[in-house]
Amino acid sequence: MLFAFVCKDKPGHLNVRMETRPEHIEHLNKLNSEGTLKMAGPFLDADGKPCGSLIVINAADIDAAKALADSDPYAKAGLFESVEIKAFNWAFNNPEA
Repeated sequence: MLFAFVCKDKPGHLNVRMETRPEHIEHLNKLNSEGTLKMAGPFLDADGKPCGSLIVINAADIDAAKALADSDPYAKAGLFESVEIKAFNWAFNNPEA
């Protein structure tokens, strides 16, 4: 089942994002190589700077999705003000459909 992580960065934490980015990318690359990651990318503010993330993963259930969200280096570093985890149906332009 697909789950979307809608993550909002804490204000004034761009430095945390940039310092933690290499570990975050390594984490996403691992999920991608396992076939777990479906898509990911940052939300951008009015100035074009990252201010959050959208990550879509495949997980067995909500508990597995929560565990994956908690394992993200950005989450561990305290970057996110909030993380919503929602079941997701990729209806259009899904390359696997």
